[in-house]
Amino acid sequence: MKRASRPVVRCLAVAVAAFALAACAAAPLSGEAPAAPDVLVLSGATILPSPTEAPLADGVVVVRAGKIVAAGRRDTVAIPPGATIVDCRGQFLVAGFQNSHVHFVEPKWDRAQALPAAELSRQLEDIALRWGYTTVVDTGSDLANTLALRDRVVRGEVTGPRILTTGTPFYPVDGIPIYLKDALPPALLALLNTPSTAGESAAIAARQIEAGADAIKLFTGSVMGRGRVKVMSSPVARAAADEAHRRGRLVFTHATNVAGLEVALEARVDVMAHALDDRDGFRDAHIERMKAGGMAMIPTLKLFGQRSDIGDTQRHVAAFARAGGQILFGNDAGYLDDYDPGLEYALMAGAGLSWREVLASLTTAPADRFGETGRRGRVAPGMDADLVLLDADPAADPMAFAKVRRTLRGGRIVYEAKR
Repeated sequence: MKRASRPVVRCLAVAVAAFALAACAAAPLSGEAPAAPDVLVLSGATILPSPTEAPLADGVVVVRAGKIVAAGRRDTVAIPPGATIVDCRGQFLVAGFQNSHVHFVEPKWDRAQALPAAELSRQLEDIALRWGYTTVVDTGSDLANTLALRDRVVRGEVTGPRILTTGTPFYPVDGIPIYLKDALPPALLALLNTPSTAGESAAIAARQIEAGADAIKLFTGSVMGRGRVKVMSSPVARAAADEAHRRGRLVFTHATNVAGLEVALEARVDVMAHALDDRDGFRDAHIERMKAGGMAMIPTLKLFGQRSDIGDTQRHVAAFARAGGQILFGNDAGYLDDYDPGLEYALMAGAGLSWREVLASLTTAPADRFGETGRRGRVAPGMDADLVLLDADPAADPMAFAKVRRTLRGGRIVYEAKR
């Protein structure tokens, strides 16, 4: 079961206190990158246009003003005179990745509005850009602090990914997870979201979204100790979810067990933030209900990687995928201080997911889930020029997704691996 380190818990405490005092202007999905003014040409890479299309050898991609204006084999694409040409021979070019489960809760993110820009840029490179993530979804942190970080990226002061956030999660009444309850003082525990009525739950959801949250997160199942899980009441969960949906926002759940999943299904939650920690009582019928309700899953297999039942968790994920369930990539970076996604990719492959399915979880699936298929997720004219160049072929090696040579955001190279 998930446990938090004391530095992470300390930072969450600061986050909660800050959120209690701060609010920001409402904004839809945001984090637009400043557009590069010149024409950039990526030449010679094998283009993997999408998870369903055939690779294009010796490809050329032309980028202007932050958008892809041409993409195809060399003999089909005209290179504009005076363009800056980047030699990408031997590399594999894909759409920018989304990590759908990160946390900005480590102490180093404290006071994001005042930290030196160069320091924040290095940190965002470490957690995101060097791994090809051009969009990240923070699934639980101090909303005000994370919005301050996002705003500095949007303004161009800090180089980083597009940042979406759920802000502070919702917990059951008397259901703060044990790893927080044992670490936070009573004054800070009192500031956490523990709505007891549907009206209170809806009001909190509205307040967080108005402050700038892109989604909300419900702990429909909260770990209280070994073998004990407190489940959120269905009316409370449904009210928060209904309010978020009314405002066009997604709803995530940390369900933990089957009872928590049942509440999430009743509330019509959009994304399960982890594979189930406790699958006792889980049946094929639950998969059908998840699929029928349009619920996606972020496996976060790395979180379970040291457990003896990791094989069971992989089979749980595989069964969901085989039934047509949507998988989103996420590795809990920020809660886990090892950001390297290699093990997550290996465990996904070990669960039987093909390289195309892994690529979809990083690109087209999150674009679809967030309603943005018209602007990102594929390498095609008209798409945002958020791109990744890999040093190896993911069709031959699932670890290739972690071997990033360059990351581009808005047509600018924002990360380049040292040779």
